[in-house]
Amino acid sequence: MSTYRPGSPVSAARRRDVLGALRRGAVPENGLDLLATGLDRFEASLDAELAAVVSGTSVFKAVRGEYGSGKTFFSRWLGERAKRNNFAVAEIQVSETETPLHKLETVYRRLTERLSTASFPPSALRPVIDAWFFALEEDALAAGASDEELPAAVELLLAQRLAEVSRHAPAFASAMRGYRTALTVGDEPTASAVLAWLGGQPHVAAAARRAAGARGDLDHFGALGFLQGLLTVLRDSGHAGLFLVLDEVETLQRVRSDARDKALNALRQLIDETHAGRFPGLYLVITGTPAFYEGSQGVQRLAPLAQRLATDFTTDPRFDNPRAVQLRLPGFSLDSLVDLGGTIRDLYAAGANSPDRITKLADDAYVADLARSVSGALGGRVGVAPRLFLKKLVGDVLDRIDQFDDFDPRRHYRLTVASAELTEVEQNLAAAPAESANDVDLDFE
Repeated sequence: MSTYRPGSPVSAARRRDVLGALRRGAVPENGLDLLATGLDRFEASLDAELAAVVSGTSVFKAVRGEYGSGKTFFSRWLGERAKRNNFAVAEIQVSETETPLHKLETVYRRLTERLSTASFPPSALRPVIDAWFFALEEDALAAGASDEELPAAVELLLAQRLAEVSRHAPAFASAMRGYRTALTVGDEPTASAVLAWLGGQPHVAAAARRAAGARGDLDHFGALGFLQGLLTVLRDSGHAGLFLVLDEVETLQRVRSDARDKALNALRQLIDETHAGRFPGLYLVITGTPAFYEGSQGVQRLAPLAQRLATDFTTDPRFDNPRAVQLRLPGFSLDSLVDLGGTIRDLYAAGANSPDRITKLADDAYVADLARSVSGALGGRVGVAPRLFLKKLVGDVLDRIDQFDDFDPRRHYRLTVASAELTEVEQNLAAAPAESANDVDLDFE
């Protein structure tokens, strides 16, 4: 069930953001707890894991589900819970061209580009680093350093806090020093360039690399050290940890075999380093389809990785263990889809011009009929229907009821599903060829 109930206080801005995203057919960036149907059974275990990360451990979690089962929604919902607990959050879409998993330097770069906190949107890298240096100054002053002694005291604290990181990635501490030095002398261009290098950006000017005490660009192995450094900076600047999502790892199945093998080994390395305690403060999540976890072109291709991710899913899904390394998302049934539709209807009505008209004309029976019709337009596959169903419900039905006094969806609305508004997966499952439009009548007789 969703955590939203009619009458629950929800800000107008939050409601607007959620409905606006659904109207576009997108997963909302915020307010996902309002839509979290059926996820309550995971809450206690996941919250316990977040608390463990706050205490200094690290967690790895693999999420599995078919297309349309809500993997992206789940990871963002959990990320939102993490952010409320003062975690920094980053979501990365694994991609052969943009973010190949076998190049961890690229993964790290995307992480810093998409890093966000409760106070700062992406990229929050600079505010986090500035907050860290401010914390060092405060600690130095609290220890009795005078204004004249402050620079040396901060340098000493920097060396102490990054001592473990420097064993693996001395360039991280050097770049942090270079960034602070550039700021101290008022050289903003150099400070920005050094910060870009700290964020893993390639092709930084040679002068900035010299200021950072570094040579060349960040490489695959250096990226792990820089991740360790970033976690230290986050912790010391007051954050509980980092919640990191690697989404759509099933795309590895479609890359060249050599790149796939390197990517699977990089994933195995990340898991091992996480479990070995190298990354305290990290909650790492990957998402993928069952075919990725079970098929010959995915996890099973690398036996050590398959062993690490092995989870028993032969029992009734009701008894799945939420503490296991893998979580299975059951996807939507027609009943849960209708329940979600009712939740959105009530959320919409709470801010509508005429709430009574919304609940009367889009009653439970109508919501159920619309859910059946949308899933029917997608070949009867309810599991991939939520995105399109909510888009139609909000944009085609509820908006019209709210704006037009004489609009009645039972008399004036006919569901149309055009190929242009479907994702590739939805097109493949639609009853009609992708190049034509589907006109599906709602039958309320």
